[in-house]
Amino acid sequence: MYKKVLLLSMCLLAISLQAQDLTFEEYNPISTLVVPGAIVNKAKFPFIDVHGHQYQMPTQDLAPVIAAMDTLNMGIMVNLSGRSGESLQKSVQNIADHYPNRFVVFANIDFEGVGSMGWTEKTVAQLEKDVQHGARGLKIYKSLGLRYKDTNGKRLAVDDPRLDPIWALCGKLGIPVLIHTADPKSFWDEFNGDNERWLELKTRPNRKRAADNPAPWETLIAEQHRMFKKHPNTTFINAHMGWYANNLPKLSQLLDEMPNMNVGIGAIIAELGRQPRQAKSFFIKYQDRILFGKDSWKPEEFPTYFRVLESDDEYFPYHKKYHAFWPMYGLDLPDEVLKKVYYKNALRIVPGLDKTLFPE
Repeated sequence: MYKKVLLLSMCLLAISLQAQDLTFEEYNPISTLVVPGAIVNKAKFPFIDVHGHQYQMPTQDLAPVIAAMDTLNMGIMVNLSGRSGESLQKSVQNIADHYPNRFVVFANIDFEGVGSMGWTEKTVAQLEKDVQHGARGLKIYKSLGLRYKDTNGKRLAVDDPRLDPIWALCGKLGIPVLIHTADPKSFWDEFNGDNERWLELKTRPNRKRAADNPAPWETLIAEQHRMFKKHPNTTFINAHMGWYANNLPKLSQLLDEMPNMNVGIGAIIAELGRQPRQAKSFFIKYQDRILFGKDSWKPEEFPTYFRVLESDDEYFPYHKKYHAFWPMYGLDLPDEVLKKVYYKNALRIVPGLDKTLFPE
C-alpha cells in the first residue's frame, strides 16, 4: 500500500513539475471571463477585399472561391497577384467568362534589370498595356526595397528616381498603387523577451532581420513616404496601414501630411482590436481613407475582422497566437463608417467596379 501511495505521489509531483515547466507556446489558457458576445460569421454589409491573393487565377476554377465569398458577404475580391502580360490577360478572361463582376486584378512589375538600357520605358509601356487589357491598379510587393538590386548591384530604393515614370503613369491613368513596404518594425529589433513579436520570430526565424538588413526599417519607410510626396497626383493605398497600426497618432500625422495616401487594414486587425477606443476615433476621423483588406485567403479568419469592426464585444480571441497573444475588443463602428471601409472607399478609388452589388 505504501509503495502505491508513494508511486502516486511521485506521478502527481511529475505532472505538477511538468505543468510548471510549460513553454510560452504551450501556455494557452481558456479564459474564465464571462461576457456577452458572439462570433460574426458574415459581414453586416457587402464588402470589397482590396487585398486578396489568388495566385492561380489564369487557370483556376473560381467557383469554390465565389462560394466562400458569398458566405462572408464579400461582393468583390481584388486579386493583387495579377502579374503582367499574357498571364494577366488570362486572369481577366477567366473572370469575364465566369464571374465578370466579382473579381478584378491588379498588375505587378518585375524590378529585375533596373538600370539597363530602356528598362524604364519598356516597363511603363507594358504597364499601360496591362491596364488596357483590364488591370484596375498596380500592386507593389515588399521585395521593392528589400530584395531587388539594380544592374550595379545596389539595393533598389522604393523612391529610386528611375521608377518615377511608373508612379506618374498610374496617376495619369487614374489607377491606384497598392504598395507593401518593409515589415513590422519588430522584425528589425532585438530578438529577446522585450520583443512583442518574439513568438512569431521564434516560430518563423526567417522573418528576423539584422538592424541594417538590407537597410534600417526607418530608411525603408522614409523612402516610401518621399515617393508618396513626390507624386501627389497618384493615389496610393498603403498596405498593412504602413506598419503604423500600433501607433495611430503617428499614422494620423502621416495621413494629414500626405492626402494622396490611403491605408488598408490587411493583417493588422490584431493591432486595432487591442485599442478599441483610440482605433474607433481614428476610423471615424479618417473614414474616407481606410479600406478593408485581409491579405491571405483564409475564409475562416474573416470573422475576426467583422467582429472587431462591427461589434462592441469584449475580450475575444484572435485567430493566430503568434500574431497576437492578447484578446480583441470590438470597435462598434457606426454604419456609415462601416460602409465606407467595407465598400464605398474602394468604389471611389478602384476604377470599374460594379456598384450595383452594393447598397447606396
